[in-house]
Amino acid sequence: MLNFRPAVDEDWEAIERLLLACDLPVAGARAHLGAFVVAAEGDAISGCVGAEVYGDAALLRSLAVRDERRGRGIADQLVSRLVASLEARGVRRLALLTTTAEAYFARRGFVVVAREDVPEAVRASEEFRGACPASAVAMVYELRRHPGQ
Repeated sequence: MLNFRPAVDEDWEAIERLLLACDLPVAGARAHLGAFVVAAEGDAISGCVGAEVYGDAALLRSLAVRDERRGRGIADQLVSRLVASLEARGVRRLALLTTTAEAYFARRGFVVVAREDVPEAVRASEEFRGACPASAVAMVYELRRHPGQ
């Protein structure tokens, strides 16, 4: 049975292997492991997604699902859980860079923007400073505000 939970230190090696298998950058990811969500089946990690949080802005990174588990909605559940946890932390804008998943994220409400329109703190991240290629598309998602905020 699939279990979605926050990542723990012991998950790092499996997360790193998954990111490398999916040809995603690992630079800087471990430093933000506390903002990762994993989809686990027993001790096996089937998927992950993470964020780098910079005040009220964050960078979504490292969305990966094992090949044999794709097409089952795992990525959607990972992103939904990450967004909920970021909303609870007061994040208002979620940015990302992608070379392959622009259509996927567009269907989920992310909008293509110029890199200079991404929050400045996010642009200082390793992904924006070179871990992702210059050809990567920048996208931003505006998180919902909860009543009373």
